[in-house]
Amino acid sequence: MRVDWRAAWAGVRERLRRELGDAVFEAWIAPLSLEGFEQDELAIGAAKPFVRNWVANHYVPRIERAFRAEGFTPASITIVMAAPSIGANIAPAKDEPASATVSYLPPRAEAPASQNEDGARGLWNRMLHPQQTFDSFIPGAANAFGHGAARDFAEGGQADLPLLYIHGGFGYGKTHLLNAAALEFRKRGKRTLFLRAEDFMRHFLGALYRKDTLAFKEELRTAEVLIIDDLQHICRSTATASEFLYTVNAFADLRRRVVIAADRAPHGLEGLGADVKSRLSGGLTICLDKPDRDTRLNILKRRAADFCKHKPEVVLPEQVLERIADMDDASPRELIGVFTKIATYADLTKKPVTLEVADEAVGLRSSPGVKTSIEDIQRKTAEFYKLDVKDFHSPQRARRVARPRQVAMYLARKLTTRSLPEIGRRFGGRDHTTVLHACRRIEALIGEDALFRQEVDFLSQMLQRKGDL
Repeated sequence: MRVDWRAAWAGVRERLRRELGDAVFEAWIAPLSLEGFEQDELAIGAAKPFVRNWVANHYVPRIERAFRAEGFTPASITIVMAAPSIGANIAPAKDEPASATVSYLPPRAEAPASQNEDGARGLWNRMLHPQQTFDSFIPGAANAFGHGAARDFAEGGQADLPLLYIHGGFGYGKTHLLNAAALEFRKRGKRTLFLRAEDFMRHFLGALYRKDTLAFKEELRTAEVLIIDDLQHICRSTATASEFLYTVNAFADLRRRVVIAADRAPHGLEGLGADVKSRLSGGLTICLDKPDRDTRLNILKRRAADFCKHKPEVVLPEQVLERIADMDDASPRELIGVFTKIATYADLTKKPVTLEVADEAVGLRSSPGVKTSIEDIQRKTAEFYKLDVKDFHSPQRARRVARPRQVAMYLARKLTTRSLPEIGRRFGGRDHTTVLHACRRIEALIGEDALFRQEVDFLSQMLQRKGDL
């Protein structure tokens, strides 16, 4: 049976108006026209090259899903330059330049646009950790409710509450739950955008600088689920906080899901207006508390089992794990850090791990009484790499200077409470994004290079010991 593609296109336009809202529809969908539909291959025209390129890069998958929702399955969708006068049933000219058309072949599966396509855009380049799932999260008395609520939310529960807000101390598992939720949403075919608050702020301020905030807003709103980590970092910018509120409101109006994590409850977020706090408090709010000893021990046992899968010759006695679990002032992240240090020691030295070794590793942790300053970090790092502290403040980008400078920035973020902008100012007035890049680069190198990890661990331990500075 022959499909009436013009009637189908009219239905798709109305559906997109309802889904996107009038402002977005009028900006990007209303100017489009159906130019041709030979053999069910649709040619959709745009009057301007910019509109053609933007729609092709951002809206074709949504248009294709709207056609399917209306009961139609086009063989392909091509975005073309609209003809000066619109005629019926006219396919794109065969001699049209390749640059004038952008084609899209609908996927066979029901899933939205592929993550490879998403990765080409800056907002979508965060890779999820495949091991950080709901199943790998160790629940206990302090976090069982948070774990269960987050899982239920990601699996489609709490349909009347579009917002989930998770708060708790550093290293208590917030990012693990966010990552697990993102994996679950994507498994269910939801187009999920996972951002750090710093990334949200950086992209928004970049759009402000380019006078292209509309493109930023539209890119955000192509997501079906929005996940934001470390919200407290947005609070420093009034403009960014306002844009964040508009985004959350837009997602709520469209009945889309939003998951947010921060280090404190909504009412404790400084710098945010009452409207933002009210919106955040109106969702499902859960708190992750410090785990008890049994939970800490279970976390370590799970990590030991995972480590043995790759290094079966490394075995940590249970009394060693219990010694680590006795660190009641440590977060799960710190516990795992101590475990990794001991396990790596056992792997590299091929020596058995005793309680004495565990006690030494535990004793090297930073205690509340030891204060480390950025100046101390710069001085010790410069001495270690045989540089002058002035090199860290200079514009030099040679590898012999740049890498130690990145190490010092990484340690400054790890061992002090200074903010990224403050650390940047102490390193020759550098931007906070430079510090963030340095920290991520060092974290990656630590995971790739065992010798380099030992260098950084040695510096970290030396800076945390009393009397060594």
